[in-house]
Amino acid sequence: MAPLQARSLRYDGDSHPVAAIDRTIAGPSRARLPDTRFFAMPLLRAVATVGGLTLLSRVAGFVRDVLMAAVLGAGPVADAFFVALKLPNLFRRLFAEGAFSVSFVPLFSAELQSRGRPAARRLAEEALALMVAVLAPLTVLAVAAMPWIIPVMAPGFVDDGDRYALAVEFARITFPYLFVMSLVALMGGVLNALDRFAPFAAAPVLFNLTLISALLGATAWFATPGHALAYAVAAAGIVQLLWLAWHCRRAGFALRLPRPRLTPAMRRLLRLMGPGALGAGVMQINLFVDTLLASLLPAGAISYLYYADRLYQLPLGVIGIAIGTAVLPILSRQVEAGGASAANAPAMDTQNRALEFGLMLALPAAAALMVIPAPILTVLFERGAFGPEETMATAAALAAYALGIPAYILVKVLSTAYFARQDTASPVKVAVVCTMANIALSLSLIWWLGHVGIALATGITAWVNAALLARGLRRHGFLAVDARLRRRLPRMALATAGMAAALYGGALLLAATLAGGLALQIAALAGLVLGGAAVYLALVVLTGAARLQDVAALLKARRM
Repeated sequence: MAPLQARSLRYDGDSHPVAAIDRTIAGPSRARLPDTRFFAMPLLRAVATVGGLTLLSRVAGFVRDVLMAAVLGAGPVADAFFVALKLPNLFRRLFAEGAFSVSFVPLFSAELQSRGRPAARRLAEEALALMVAVLAPLTVLAVAAMPWIIPVMAPGFVDDGDRYALAVEFARITFPYLFVMSLVALMGGVLNALDRFAPFAAAPVLFNLTLISALLGATAWFATPGHALAYAVAAAGIVQLLWLAWHCRRAGFALRLPRPRLTPAMRRLLRLMGPGALGAGVMQINLFVDTLLASLLPAGAISYLYYADRLYQLPLGVIGIAIGTAVLPILSRQVEAGGASAANAPAMDTQNRALEFGLMLALPAAAALMVIPAPILTVLFERGAFGPEETMATAAALAAYALGIPAYILVKVLSTAYFARQDTASPVKVAVVCTMANIALSLSLIWWLGHVGIALATGITAWVNAALLARGLRRHGFLAVDARLRRRLPRMALATAGMAAALYGGALLLAATLAGGLALQIAALAGLVLGGAAVYLALVVLTGAARLQDVAALLKARRM
């Protein structure tokens, strides 16, 4: 098997890895299988589906944030609401969409692959019952204890009576969102494992539309716009739950709520979830530390980081979350079918193509946000209570955050390689190291750079995270960068540098237009974005970082 393993991992990306193995076994008479483009088509199709819907959600999110910036600005009410929103979102991303999803989806996929739909349905129902039994009392307890929880989340609020009181009130309204969204995450995991990626990816669109409706039509009915938004968050969770429940029923997987039981499968799930909470959520922990430290700075720092994070999250969602969501069930099935060893050529190819697709999109996104953050923020947010001073403060944080975008995409792919093999313990070790590094860097940089130091520490920590995950995979033989990726990566970097230079020059040429009226600003920003994208596309083709056939394959995948 050793020669076969070596041969299967040394293909150059232009031939199918399984075909190489088959020719080794059966000789030249064996029919040649399709090339890598067709081998990667399920991954491309899944990434295109999730990425497209995530992009739609981000667009709706930007509309929401534009309205929030105009209505809330960056004052005490905004700071209090953003802290209240971070609390359920932190736990949702750590446990519901983090630890639970990365633990449940591989178990569910393996059950579906080996024992069929009835056994997989029983597993999902057992998980549903356990989740309700744990989260319902936890939610009640957290709502009652909120006056003591907020000082942990934002210690700087304690001496600011208005922000503290508002944060407690808002958080009591928004925290039940965690319970509802945990059920949404379970149903979304079921649908993703069934290769029905669209419903779960579309759910955040409903969240954003609910908050937009509140901003446009409900703020006059409440004491502050923050109150209207807090109630809208709770309502949005219910809307998403009904949406996912309906799609599960359509897929033939309507879930009942049995009596909670600690079955062997649930014990296995809990064992995986423990370390998975940190392994999947290291970035959320870092953001929690960011909020805690920012609360010690003058009013507005939390809001600057929030608005910068919203733009920073666009490529992370469209690229990182899309690839991570799509790769996990595909890779889990490949590992279940072919084993967890490095000789599993389909699994290795999936990892390499996910890294390639992710970096091809992440590198230009990071460069653009580092080169032209101010024009983007001016067009999107600079109106009403959000003025030029807020724009420049937020732009500096955005550029610092953007440094970590490619690393975060690497983390999403590399951590999925662990989770697909039902290894949630290894990423947690990396998570602990990265969390400590983030705290140390933030404490060091905050005194020199203020809120920008917090963002910069987060970006640097993302690279530490990616490096440690990659080292662990390579040590166990689960990461072998193929010739195609090694050949294309430096060409991607060259194309990105050319695009960054074009964006910088374009921003200088359009400086007067970008300072004009809103219509001129929108036209100038659209010209910069479209021009930068055209330059990058031309350069990746000219340098050989991608082929026109690859672009055609992606477009074909989105239509399928």
